[in-house]
Amino acid sequence: MHRIDEVHIAPLGYEYDRILGPVEQYAVDTLYLLDHDEPRSEKPPYHDDLRVELAELDVDVRERTTDLLDVYDVLGVVTTLVSEHPDDIVRVNVSSGSKLSAVGATIACMVTEATAYYVHPEGYTHAERGERESYGYADDEVLPSYPIESPTRDQVAVLQFLDETNTDARTVKKQDIIDHAEAVGLSFVADNRPANDKAKFALLNANVIDPLIEDGYVAVEQVGRRKQVSLTDTGEDALRAFRHML
Repeated sequence: MHRIDEVHIAPLGYEYDRILGPVEQYAVDTLYLLDHDEPRSEKPPYHDDLRVELAELDVDVRERTTDLLDVYDVLGVVTTLVSEHPDDIVRVNVSSGSKLSAVGATIACMVTEATAYYVHPEGYTHAERGERESYGYADDEVLPSYPIESPTRDQVAVLQFLDETNTDARTVKKQDIIDHAEAVGLSFVADNRPANDKAKFALLNANVIDPLIEDGYVAVEQVGRRKQVSLTDTGEDALRAFRHML
């Protein structure tokens, strides 16, 4: 029988008890600490103290370097970690990092099966930046979930193809995307078995291009008789967030 683990994900910012408290409360098996991408010399010294306390609780602590000031980096890391634990209980602490990491973590929970929770401390320290911002663990509450529809696997695969293929010397056309989809077996082609090129283009537009344009992930430009497809800045961010789907 498969064992169901209690898995938590927590940004490692300027909090201590707000990370430690839930780990003790829920008897966490695995804790992912999202460690901010910065020189070790700039990290608060109490981070190591927290690691020691967590080790004494016999928690499997795993760290992932993350830019906690980048919503999409946090979103991408959290969705990836959640995808690695499909049969476990996954909870995400949205109160232990920056405001931007809280946004990324919350959105990640909305597009996955993870549960976002907010920790209420016993009080706040009002300390200078770099010191613990609160103390104690009063309780926590589950945040309401408003499901968000993530891109499909086909759409993410096309985003990646555009990212890898579009260069100054080469631009991607819709025919290129269809050729790639047939080569790698993307479902919008493989599952529908279009009878001709017209049907292939119709499926591409309906299942991939039109939704990506609507979300602002790609742009299509008419050049002569052909349409060139390019990745937008928002599309690049979306690819970072959902690349794990591939």
